[in-house]
Amino acid sequence: MSIHMRTMTLKPSWLLLLSISAGVWSVPIDRNGDNQEAKEEVPEENADTGLYYDRYLREVIEVLETDPHFREKLQTANTEDIKNGRLSKELDLVGHHVRTRLDELKRQEVSRLRMLLKAKLDSTNTQSLQMDHASLLKQFEHLDPHNQNTFEAKDLELLISTATKDLENYDAERHEEFKRYEMLKEHERREYLKGLDQEKRETEEKRLQELKDKHHQHPKVNAPGSVAQLREVWEETDGLDPQEFNPKTFFKLHDTNEDGVLDEQELEALFTKELEKVYDPKNEEDDMMEMEEERLRMREHVMKNVDANKDRLVSLEEFLKSTEKKEFSNPKEWETLETRPVYTEEELQRFEVELRDKEEELKRKAENLRQQQDLLKERGKALEAQRREYQQAVLEMSQRQKEQQAAGGQPPAGPHGELQFQPEIQVEDKEAKVPAEHQAELPNNLPAEPPQNLPLHT
Repeated sequence: MSIHMRTMTLKPSWLLLLSISAGVWSVPIDRNGDNQEAKEEVPEENADTGLYYDRYLREVIEVLETDPHFREKLQTANTEDIKNGRLSKELDLVGHHVRTRLDELKRQEVSRLRMLLKAKLDSTNTQSLQMDHASLLKQFEHLDPHNQNTFEAKDLELLISTATKDLENYDAERHEEFKRYEMLKEHERREYLKGLDQEKRETEEKRLQELKDKHHQHPKVNAPGSVAQLREVWEETDGLDPQEFNPKTFFKLHDTNEDGVLDEQELEALFTKELEKVYDPKNEEDDMMEMEEERLRMREHVMKNVDANKDRLVSLEEFLKSTEKKEFSNPKEWETLETRPVYTEEELQRFEVELRDKEEELKRKAENLRQQQDLLKERGKALEAQRREYQQAVLEMSQRQKEQQAAGGQPPAGPHGELQFQPEIQVEDKEAKVPAEHQAELPNNLPAEPPQNLPLHT
């Protein structure tokens, strides 16, 4: 899918191999009656190459671009110099502050990869008390795992080679993803129709066929890269007289970042007018995923016929040479996506078998989870019953202790085994209970009154 990309003033070969082509959408150029209005400013916007190490890649390039020596070598290097690692050896000559910043970027990247590995291991419930990070980091090819602290020439070489390889496989992966998308869509359509009764199925099949036929009824699509297609952009997008079409002027108009080449994003932007003939997001019958696949096919077609040195960039010289070919003026009719089946019936059947296998695996996992849940519920019930039994046994034991203590004349025990004493009994005065007529008979234990007038001891 085409994406907005931030403008960067880098050499085309560097852009190619480091996967950060500095492209932007070609913007329609509104011109007044005398055709003197300048191009509109395009707001810069960060983009993602799709690589999992995209940020690290961009930051390394930005730092290297700040070194005058490395930048000078970059301007004179060719594609082979970069591919064979010759440019990487110039890293030893960059400034100290650049090397320091690169070292810091690498340590940050290693730390990020460690976090990814830990998250992956945690998600798979893998327990490893002695984790060898150096061994695990070997699965990442864009840096040297044996040296995790400094950025060396080998790191730059690995970064270039890995990004180049990943980009070469990127389009193939996009095609494969689209094929699986289309097969899933067809599978769901068939399953949906199976669930209907015969009358409803016939009605729905008729409706779907009408939508399909409506999608096919679109204006003719010009072959991408042909004179007819470019003239249409020249007239409708650029607002220029089609009779004054000039390939060199056209190239400069759509080299929006003015780096001397048309990158993949700038090329894909040229096909918007053709795609609008076939796809409208407001129409039920038009699939925007199919539109982006069509855009990719158009770009690959142009690259195949125009990109002579296969560097995934179109130079002015390559572009002008392509306009001299017979195919430029008399191209073959472009076959849109709906005229070319994306998959065979055999591929669809294998895909459906794969889906059924995955569904069965998910069902087995769901059943295992359900059984585990039921088992946990049963264990919870058993534990709750056991708790109640223990609680009842403690109550009965406490009650028996109270009964035994009461029978032995001991104060009854409390709920926690402590003694419970009865409240103190108040003893009344015995004399108060003796009748008055018997009080004289009670012995008088009080001492007699001492005699009077006895001599005092000296």
